[in-house]
Amino acid sequence: MKLKDKFRFIRQNIKKNKVRTFMTILATAMGCAFLIVLASIGYGIQKSVVEDTLEQQVVTEIDVYGYEEGQGNYRSLTLEDITYLENIDNVKAVTRRNEIRQIPTFKIGEYQIDTVAVSIHYPSEVESGLELADGVFPSEENEVIVGSHFANYLAKNGEDVYDDETGEIKEEFLYKESIKGKTIEMQFADNDEQVHTIPLTIVGVMEEPTREWMQDQSVYISSEVLAKVEEVTGTPRGELGVDPEVYDSTERSEVFDSVSVYANNLEDVQEISDRLEEANYATYSVVSELKQINMLFTVAKAGLILVGTIAIIIASIGIYNTMTMAVTERAPDIGIMKAIGANPKTIKQIFLMESSYIGVIGAVIGVAVAYLTSVLVNTGLPLILEATFGEELPEGLQFSSIPFSLVLISVAICLIVTIVSGLRPAKRATELDVLRAMRREF
Repeated sequence: MKLKDKFRFIRQNIKKNKVRTFMTILATAMGCAFLIVLASIGYGIQKSVVEDTLEQQVVTEIDVYGYEEGQGNYRSLTLEDITYLENIDNVKAVTRRNEIRQIPTFKIGEYQIDTVAVSIHYPSEVESGLELADGVFPSEENEVIVGSHFANYLAKNGEDVYDDETGEIKEEFLYKESIKGKTIEMQFADNDEQVHTIPLTIVGVMEEPTREWMQDQSVYISSEVLAKVEEVTGTPRGELGVDPEVYDSTERSEVFDSVSVYANNLEDVQEISDRLEEANYATYSVVSELKQINMLFTVAKAGLILVGTIAIIIASIGIYNTMTMAVTERAPDIGIMKAIGANPKTIKQIFLMESSYIGVIGAVIGVAVAYLTSVLVNTGLPLILEATFGEELPEGLQFSSIPFSLVLISVAICLIVTIVSGLRPAKRATELDVLRAMRREF
């Protein structure tokens, strides 16, 4: 029997049982659509989270926390380590920072702010891609840049400075002028509780952090200013409450609190991270975070696909019933085909093709419905949630995403289930006795 004759035989049976076949196809389409839409939620949220991570973090940055000397003991990084890190292939820059270990007070006239002072190495910061929202990078030791939120907390001293309801500084107490070019006084204490002052000039303002919830009100000073603080206090980073004799002053500026390695591009991050780990450096990068996020979502997507598959399996009951009825109704036709010498394999193929035909049509309809549902979810659900809870959702949040791979997985599962559903009826058709089939005695 030719292939076109097989299809003609299949179409004739479908035309005879339009309603039953339609309901079977509908059940298959619903199962396939349910699988795709359910799994698309996992894909959509993963896509949003990953894109948010890539957009809101420096993706080429690798934080290096220390060097393992053995048995879980780590030491801080030194200039020797910086030199080693800078000589690694595909490393663009190695930044290093030190933080004053007390909270200095910074004053502009009668306005002041208590905030963190961080010593940074400007050449490496510029090479890493650090940018300013306003001003220029310091060229003199007493020039500084400040965080983007520094001016938001620069306020007069006095009673009732903070609003009781919001907890924020009242508008009338805030510094209103531009801070660029202003001279500020950094006041810090020594171990004898004597206050010392270093005049500094603000020449630039950092860009706002990529994450909306982050606040940067720090003051970024030069290593020379940090050295002055250490000289006055006699302790590393100006730490109070420690014995100056314990520390070797010649080593204070050669050890760093924070070191970051910047790769030339995202593709080099994993290679550099692996090399640093092999060299016993403790590291962290966005790539590590993405691995964990992707693994979590992979498990979630697998679970959603499994739940969706159950819906298709339920739909397969209808396919099994349809094919069983088809064998019963076409028993005389099967008997005639066997009487004229039709191969049992051919008869089996016809019924398997029919069940596959139902599966393909159901899968196509299911995919189309799934895409339509995905569009409606991404468009309508944010509006519903915002109207219900009165809060604006993050920009770019995607609830549903249907990659082509998900479509292939869903169609493959649908076809496999429908073919398996048709196996038993197809086998039963090949086992029918010719005479009994023609007389419908079975």
